[in-house]
Amino acid sequence: MAGNRNFVSIDIGSHTIRTVVGILDDNSSTPQILGVGIAPSEGIRKSMVVDIEEAIRSISLSLEDAERLSGEPINHVFVGMGGHHLESYNSKGVIAISNPNGEIMEDDIDRSLEAAQAVAIPNNRKILRIIPRTFTVDDQEGIKYPVGMTGIRLEVDAHIVTGMTPGVKNLEKCIFESGVDIDDVVPNGLAAAEAVLQRRQKELGVVVLDIGCGSTNMTVYEEGTILHSKVLPIGGESVTNDVAIGLKSSIESAEKIKIEYGTCKPEDIDSKEQIDLSLISKVDLHQVSRKTLSQIIQARYQEILELAKNELIAINRDGTLPAGVVITGGGSKMQGLIDLSRDTLKLPAQIGFPQNFQGVLEQVDDPSYSTAIGLLIWGSRFSDTQGSSLGFSNVDFSKVADTLKSWLKNLMP
Repeated sequence: MAGNRNFVSIDIGSHTIRTVVGILDDNSSTPQILGVGIAPSEGIRKSMVVDIEEAIRSISLSLEDAERLSGEPINHVFVGMGGHHLESYNSKGVIAISNPNGEIMEDDIDRSLEAAQAVAIPNNRKILRIIPRTFTVDDQEGIKYPVGMTGIRLEVDAHIVTGMTPGVKNLEKCIFESGVDIDDVVPNGLAAAEAVLQRRQKELGVVVLDIGCGSTNMTVYEEGTILHSKVLPIGGESVTNDVAIGLKSSIESAEKIKIEYGTCKPEDIDSKEQIDLSLISKVDLHQVSRKTLSQIIQARYQEILELAKNELIAINRDGTLPAGVVITGGGSKMQGLIDLSRDTLKLPAQIGFPQNFQGVLEQVDDPSYSTAIGLLIWGSRFSDTQGSSLGFSNVDFSKVADTLKSWLKNLMP
């Protein structure tokens, strides 16, 4: 269908809800940003709905803000799903090729993915995403797209992401009650990676750490496809809480001094340097040591990185990812974090800014917008012209083969 297509993403974080409106024309492969909307995350805690009415109100405010700035009505959205309730694992599915002459058809891919997701999943969990990593035809391994090949046996190695069913349904209800339909629900870690990674990085081997308010999304890529994903239950909110407790200040003051004076390198701070809280707060009137502040921040960020390192050890990728670590999200902007990451993970490290989009909005050129921009890119790459989901959400196997072509096209260098 000729013409322009609008895509809308909504990143429902624990601190801020971000809505981004983009447009994609037939002559471009990257969306152009038309407008953004932000609102405080009331009724949301650690990416889970804790108050339905407040959450609906906050989501509606973000949507209305985006509509006003973009000048476009919002009817459908791509939604980011986060929180440490998300779990992922790898699974294999094996089938006999149905075609009498042994040629692999698209239906065989569908059936292999059905077999891969036929595992024991608790009733309170829901499959959010099934991603085919590689295929094996008879004894030939490492095949990316087997349609047209000949064989007897087809096996798929798939990555499956699940979420707690009540948490997913509550979030979906809030979106629907805000007056919009859902095109797709995408795990935040996958969305952020789409925004900050280049194909070459995915091919070489890279880990993305998306440090949000309530949690940190970790995603590992190798040979052009996802290798591992994990949600680490620590984020920027944990740092702020530690600062408030350690310096005996209010949460509001702790957040302000963390942003304005925080660093992960206490060795660079003079032990005599003090921060006068009375200059930023009417409640806290005492002075605190900036070096102590930095030591508290360093300890918590060190814990996040150590958890990530343990995950890399578990999958035998500790210190062996050539493209290193890309750190994004609102929590990535802490001074000294790159040096701490290099020292802890023994990998090259960099801050991940959103890429692969057009537009002049300086506001979105920020790591905190990686998930929202990634959702927009996801929608523009893996959706049909009607805007409906072509992903593996809810195991929509009737569309898997077409999506697999788009998926592999955008993952491979």
